[in-house]
Amino acid sequence: MALKQIDHGTNEYLQMVQLRDMELRRPLGLTFSHDELIKEVNDILIVCMDDDEMLGCAILTHIDIDTVRLRQMAVPLKLHGKGIGASIIGFAENIARDKGYRCITMHARDSAIGFYEKFGYRIVGEQFYEVTLPHHVMEKKLM
Repeated sequence: MALKQIDHGTNEYLQMVQLRDMELRRPLGLTFSHDELIKEVNDILIVCMDDDEMLGCAILTHIDIDTVRLRQMAVPLKLHGKGIGASIIGFAENIARDKGYRCITMHARDSAIGFYEKFGYRIVGEQFYEVTLPHHVMEKKLM
């Protein structure tokens, strides 16, 4: 299992989009628009690979000088509980720290709140709906 950053527009990026589509969008009857994907060109794209198989992914998007947003984290359901998500979170936090960010924020699906709380993320604010599902903003201060 290898964690790494990838570049927008590469074959690995296309694999990442496919994973996110299968795990995050299709179950909701949604797809990605071209405009959504173009906006990711300056994001930090993170993947977890086992040889040529993509095991998971996440994106870090710059918010401001101190804050980065974790988004589009996806691990296939059949691989949940194997430590892949935990590895991606740790890798993403290290990248954020290395780039000088002091806080990671996210829009977490309510079904994933317990997962993120295990890593020190906390809910801030009221529940809202995004992509048809209940979410909460969560954040973690980076040391």
